[in-house]
Amino acid sequence: MARRRRGPEPAVHPADFPGPPGRDGVIVVEAGRTPADAAAEISWLRQEARRRPWIRGIVAHADLERPAAAGRFVAGHGGDPFVVGVRRNVQDEAPGFLGDRVFRAGVRLLGEAGLPFDACVRAPQLPELTELAAACPRTTIVLDHLGKPSPGGPGYDRWRRDLHRLARHGNVLCKLSGLATETTPGTTRSLVVDAVREALDAFGPGRCLYGSDWPVMTLATDYETWLELVHEALADHAATDAVFHRNAVRTYRLPAVGTSHV
Repeated sequence: MARRRRGPEPAVHPADFPGPPGRDGVIVVEAGRTPADAAAEISWLRQEARRRPWIRGIVAHADLERPAAAGRFVAGHGGDPFVVGVRRNVQDEAPGFLGDRVFRAGVRLLGEAGLPFDACVRAPQLPELTELAAACPRTTIVLDHLGKPSPGGPGYDRWRRDLHRLARHGNVLCKLSGLATETTPGTTRSLVVDAVREALDAFGPGRCLYGSDWPVMTLATDYETWLELVHEALADHAATDAVFHRNAVRTYRLPAVGTSHV
């Protein structure tokens, strides 16, 4: 399935986005800027959204493990309709990070402010994320990239079991994104489709959201191919509109189209 390329991720601009704006446009998710640039990233995207109203909001970075920083973020953006969620990328943190009481307090703070938490984790971290979901029941948690399994590869069966355990927590949703860059050379398209279907079976289409993972996905595939693959996985479901539209609108509290949010 993958056309994997080596090298750094390309420098991009929102104007380069190849996909159609769609019914409600797109949500931009932070993608690894330095913590010191988090506030500037919000300001920059807010400015871009004035020129490109199909940019509906940002899932921004916040240092949830730092109480003062987390408090300032919520105070400044809890009522900001352009900041629709928070992602503190934890995929490279040491084991036990998601169980830290201070970090969990930051995740709970998001729930109190009505902000969802996007969780970018690797497959071995799913049990920790399950415990976090249980400890923070009032916070909506969005699992990014299905938890980054390697379809058909080592640990795949464990990922399936852990994914279903996580899905038992009703405050967790799953984003159908990011698998193209997790596949090893030679992985067939059918294996990737099966992984997306596994997530749909675990969470149901009412708790899954489409995500492109653009531009990172261009290291392995293109926008149209991934979009077609998710449509293929959804072929047996009647809730396509929920996955591609309604669930994101509800989760990220998007205002009506045409409402000023910048």
